[in-house]
Amino acid sequence: MNYYLYLITPFCAWLVAGCLKFSINSIKAKKLAFGLIGYGGMPSNHSAIVSSTTALIAFKEGINTPSFAVALTLSFIVLLDANSLRQQVGKHAQAINILNQNSTQSTHLRERMGHTRFEIFGGIITGICVAYALFLFTK
Repeated sequence: MNYYLYLITPFCAWLVAGCLKFSINSIKAKKLAFGLIGYGGMPSNHSAIVSSTTALIAFKEGINTPSFAVALTLSFIVLLDANSLRQQVGKHAQAINILNQNSTQSTHLRERMGHTRFEIFGGIITGICVAYALFLFTK
């Protein structure tokens, strides 16, 4: 079995999602969007990483295995975190930034932290496509 594929796949999914995100942000901004690299945006890197691993396990080992169940559980935790918890952190940062406008403190907190459901779905599709491509390539 190609165990190295379980290490390469999430890295490739991260790379593809990151390149897509940079391209989409650059098109939206009508310039190279280096300042928009980071948390948030389309597609979700976190979603792409966990879904690529889960999909690869499904393709190589099947869905009736303990490893698939563990990967799916981990994926749900990461996806829920990307949507709800990190969006709440972003809302708190926004409120703190408003409060800090009148102070002498110059620290501005990053407000874009979480992902929308659409961005998460984009990450899931990206991860599954990367996993499937690598699965076919190494078959």
